[in-house]
Amino acid sequence: MDLFEGLIYNLRGLRLGLSKGKLLFWGLTRFVLVLLILLLLSGVILSYQREMMELIWIKPESRWVAWLWYLVSWLISLLLLVVAAFISFLLSQLLFSAVIMDHMSRITEAVTQGCVAEREKTTSSLSICFYLLKQEIPRAFIPIVVSLLILILGWITPFGPAFAILSSAFAAIFLAWDNTDLIPARRFVPFRKRWQLLTKNLLFHLGFGLPFLIPVLNLLFLSFAPVGATLYYLEKHQSGKKPDARRQ
Repeated sequence: MDLFEGLIYNLRGLRLGLSKGKLLFWGLTRFVLVLLILLLLSGVILSYQREMMELIWIKPESRWVAWLWYLVSWLISLLLLVVAAFISFLLSQLLFSAVIMDHMSRITEAVTQGCVAEREKTTSSLSICFYLLKQEIPRAFIPIVVSLLILILGWITPFGPAFAILSSAFAAIFLAWDNTDLIPARRFVPFRKRWQLLTKNLLFHLGFGLPFLIPVLNLLFLSFAPVGATLYYLEKHQSGKKPDARRQ
């Protein structure tokens, strides 16, 4: 079953990542950097919690109503912390995670295949770096658009709980795709073909992304997800001929 297979590949990647020195180093580096950005944004939000609440609702003088004000205040803060987590993930992807993820994917390919397959055309490391960063734009934009559409449908229809579950499922799928797309993007596969690879394997990506929905632990799974995703691509979609294979 594709759903179960996706979960297995994620766990396999985590186990391999924790057992190999280089993968462990880069996985923990990504984990720490994302955590630092999250803590920084969360600290800023919490430090201005009262001021932001005052803009929405001035604290009532009556003690009978004040408790409701505090409840709403912390609910809004919790929502903002979720937004901070989302923003920190996007920032990490654009600033450094794309490069670290690609490097972890290369290490995994070298460990399991003995070499890293590249395009036949020679491309500089700087060009590859900019190309990988450019790939983050559609991979980040499409999930945001889909999530917003689902969120709006949840607001304007009586099926809010169902759309909330659907939104979580799509988030897991897109986070998984962010990792399974590493090798195709590095080999300059056209975006249309990479999108087809996702749509034809939705259940696999859902299973692979389910651990990303676990609070706290999701940062650990996300940090080592490139390993399992690389294993999946090499074992399921690797062509017989490797273009310009070279040692890592």
